[in-house]
Amino acid sequence: MNVDFLDEAEEEFLAAIGRYNGEREGLGDEFAGEVRRAIERIIEYPQAWVALSRRTRRCLMNRFPYGVLYQLRGDTLLIVAVMHLSRAPQSWRKRLPPGER
Repeated sequence: MNVDFLDEAEEEFLAAIGRYNGEREGLGDEFAGEVRRAIERIIEYPQAWVALSRRTRRCLMNRFPYGVLYQLRGDTLLIVAVMHLSRAPQSWRKRLPPGER
């Protein structure tokens, strides 16, 4: 399965890595590893995670208060957001055209 990030999702992922590395050296790298493991779980069990809309699901991370929001599009896993769970929880919707939310 191919994995693709929306530009906004990649930006927030990299920003979170930077913030965590600013808190403690290496913590951002640990965060990145958690995101990779979440993506691996999604690939293995794509329908297992909570549906937020008709097309979008959210996989919670184990150690950090983040979720990986994604859509399955054929053989591509589209990462819509890597977002903190207490910040603007519906903000991901504006990233997608209305028919793809």
